[in-house]
Amino acid sequence: MSEPTSLNRSIEEIEGTRWGDPPTDASRLITAAYALRRKPVVDLTVEDLRLLIGQQVGVGILVPRALVLLRDEPFVEGDMFEGDLLCAVLRIDGAFWAEHPDHADAMDAITDELVDPAAEVVREIERWRVARRGR
Repeated sequence: MSEPTSLNRSIEEIEGTRWGDPPTDASRLITAAYALRRKPVVDLTVEDLRLLIGQQVGVGILVPRALVLLRDEPFVEGDMFEGDLLCAVLRIDGAFWAEHPDHADAMDAITDELVDPAAEVVREIERWRVARRGR
C-alpha cells in the first residue's frame, strides 16, 4: 500500500478477493464489514477503520492509514469512546506485529507519548506492552 493510488481502491480490489454478499442471517456488524470492504480506503471514516480493524479485516491495508491518524491524534474516536481506534489497533493479533515490526515500532512511539489516557486505553496499552516484551 505504499503507492497513494492504492488508497483510491477498496480492500477487495487491493486484496483481489471478493467476499460477495453477506449471509442472509448475518449480523449488522458482519453486513457492515462486507460493505466496507467495497468502499475506497481513502473514504473510510475513523469508525469504519475501527470496525474493520476490530474484526481483523484488511489489517495489513488499514494499519498504515490508522497509524497516520493516530500519530496526529492518538485519541481519535469512532462511535464508541475516545481512543477507540487506538484500542482496536492495539488489539490486533500478535502475528501481524511480528510480521510488521516497523508498524509495531510506530505503535510503541505513539503509546509512549500519550498523556493521561482513559482507563480503557491504559488497559490496552499495558496488554500491548506485555505482549511486545514477550516477542
